[in-house]
Amino acid sequence: MAAKRRRPEKIRLLVLDVDGVLTDGRIYLDGRGHEFKVFDTKDGHGMRKAAAAGIVVCWISGRRSPATARRARELGVPYCYQGVRDKAVRIEAVRRQLGLSKSQIAAMGDDEPDIPLFEAAILSACPSDAAPTARRAATRTLKRPGGRGAVREFIDIILARNGQSGVVTHRPG
Repeated sequence: MAAKRRRPEKIRLLVLDVDGVLTDGRIYLDGRGHEFKVFDTKDGHGMRKAAAAGIVVCWISGRRSPATARRARELGVPYCYQGVRDKAVRIEAVRRQLGLSKSQIAAMGDDEPDIPLFEAAILSACPSDAAPTARRAATRTLKRPGGRGAVREFIDIILARNGQSGVVTHRPG
């Protein structure tokens, strides 16, 4: 008689890098030094779906940006850390604060500074245009590029893994 296969623990925390994941990685500066970033509304709606399914969303960025802070507020992202030098320390603090295990964490990044996020998670992904070192370190490379729906793609994978739909009935983000 075959042993019954145990379903993996549900992902309860999704940790995302910002530049190159939620954006295409480019930074636009006007003549006065104001910064502009482009965020994809499909990714925003995906984060609302994740939250509706009980998944906590956390952004950890090495850079500081008012545009990042504003977008996090608009989407109701409860944890948004900027100017983080050591992402391993930050994700561990969030994990402990929420009382989660590695088997309940998913992470997404696009470059070498994000590899500690991958190591702290059971499931990790990077956009199709991520740096080669990140693609090798992640458990999967997505079809979509950063800032162009890759986060939504990953969230849909997580929700399917969790056996959830994460349906949101209000406006897209």
